Amino acid sequence: MRRLSSELKSSLKDYKSNLPPVRILLFSVICIFATYVGGISPFGLPDDLSLAAALILIAVGSFATGAMPEQLTVLIFFFATMVLAISGPDVVFSGFNSGAFWLVFGGLIIGAAVEVTGLGRRVAKFFIHHIKGSYSSVVAAVIIVNCILIFLMPSTLSRVVLLVPIIISLSTEMGFKEGSKPRNGLIMATVLTAYLCSTSVLPANVPNNVLMGASEAFLNVPIRYFDYFLLHFPVLGFLKAIIIWGCIIFVFRPKNLDFSNRESSEKTASESDFLRRKEEKRLLFFLACALVLWATDAAHGIAPAWVSLAIGILCLFPKIGIVSATEFKDKVQFAPLLYVAGIIGIGAVVADSGLGAFFSRVMIQTSGLSPANPLEGFVVLSGIAMLLSFFSTMPGVPAIMVPLASDLHEASGLPLKTVLMTQVVGFSTVWLPYQVPPIIVGMQLAGVPMRAGIKVTALIAIISIILLLPILIIWWQILGYLPAG
Repeated sequence: MRRLSSELKSSLKDYKSNLPPVRILLFSVICIFATYVGGISPFGLPDDLSLAAALILIAVGSFATGAMPEQLTVLIFFFATMVLAISGPDVVFSGFNSGAFWLVFGGLIIGAAVEVTGLGRRVAKFFIHHIKGSYSSVVAAVIIVNCILIFLMPSTLSRVVLLVPIIISLSTEMGFKEGSKPRNGLIMATVLTAYLCSTSVLPANVPNNVLMGASEAFLNVPIRYFDYFLLHFPVLGFLKAIIIWGCIIFVFRPKNLDFSNRESSEKTASESDFLRRKEEKRLLFFLACALVLWATDAAHGIAPAWVSLAIGILCLFPKIGIVSATEFKDKVQFAPLLYVAGIIGIGAVVADSGLGAFFSRVMIQTSGLSPANPLEGFVVLSGIAMLLSFFSTMPGVPAIMVPLASDLHEASGLPLKTVLMTQVVGFSTVWLPYQVPPIIVGMQLAGVPMRAGIKVTALIAIISIILLLPILIIWWQILGYLPAG
């Protein structure tokens, strides 16, 4: 608790000195509107949902504007939800029971081990040595490595936890200080590729798997790997990776970058260096085991979270461990864990309270869906999925919308499978980082501020809608998912 208190005090100090007045004004407007929602129950909102809607509006508004530190927002959300009896403790605090929480906890220990041993620095030097060129080539290499891992590791959080410590070391070796634009850019390239591109590969993401499971359970409609891949990857995977690359370069590119002065130089190894080398090899072995277990979880059934936690325990274990008790205390931060638990808890409250289902029904009723306009229906359904993600986070979108798919099918005139696939367009379009827990985890691990993340996520979302949506419509028409003409 003392650690968490000191981290929170530090965050408050930074926010007081750096927060623009416009953010405070915008958050104040959101709070006033939330008070109106909670007190008046507009839009036909039932009284039992009005308080939940108001509280979630305030929490989402705080995340979006950065008006308060994320950890403080989460604590207030926990407190208010319990005092107002909006949901039970098993729902509100479900984030602490989730696999994501423990995967991140293990990842924090792994990240500390990578830093302590110097393994990340050594990998970074190897990486730099084989990349000749500019910042854009480094970003491209990071994106390509990430895209390859999408097919090898089925968990987005696992990829983020594995790569972020190495990218942090890479940034340090390139001379990018913590909080600098180019360093933030490399982290955002990592976490955005890990999530956005993986939405186009069926087993590589939580929302994908929720969609697949729910469609079979509720509708008896199976989703095949290759059909899903062919429908989504060319546009939402390959072309979106190019857009991520361009946006990262545009937002974060440094003015000058010179590789010539960053050649690695080996110093004479001391006894402590030798010990660290042994620990590097041990950690490399641990990470190789984790990679194999993460990549084969369908065969052995062990969830990625418990693999991460097991590797973290090995890193702390006496004799064979790498991170000492003092290093654990100094280097493993608890604020990211609290934030992950809060984000998951908000999504659980939205689902448990019925707020998500209520708003989805209202949006369907007011959308004017008609079988006479199937292309308009495609755009509207994709938009509904995007809007829901602001309140339920991305994994909650298919959980809320799949049970409504039959009604959406009748109202829009689109094939049932097309209705299901429009959800992918929605949860692959990220406007704000808090919508995707793995993105937030990576940003928290690397200390990337929310405002830096919002700049690039919003830009990618806008460009995706302007450029990719028309291409996607044409591609779906070619494949027969949308009517031509």
